[in-house]
Amino acid sequence: VQLQATGGGLVQPGGSLRLSCAASGSAFSRYLMEWYRQAPGKRRQLVARISTTGVTNYENSVRGRFTISRDNAKNAVYLQMNSLKPEDTAVYYCHIYLSEYWGQGTLVTVSS
Repeated sequence: VQLQATGGGLVQPGGSLRLSCAASGSAFSRYLMEWYRQAPGKRRQLVARISTTGVTNYENSVRGRFTISRDNAKNAVYLQMNSLKPEDTAVYYCHIYLSEYWGQGTLVTVSS
């Protein structure tokens, strides 16, 4: 399985970005999907998870600002990020739950 994450960039505080992750293969609808992030000098951290049926979970600091969603017809998972803060600056990775499969990461920088 290959995962390709896109959509990162530079945004001002309070702004929005939408990350996308495209997956290869035919089993995408059976995967729980996750977004992680890793800030400089910090551990990789789970940001959000979405189940096969669309149930979502969020890390406390992003709840209410970020929304994870999926489109099984497109083999894609998304992370809509609103009200971005400088502390959201990190490389964001998509991941298949309990697997060795990671996307290559996309850098999000929140700065004025």
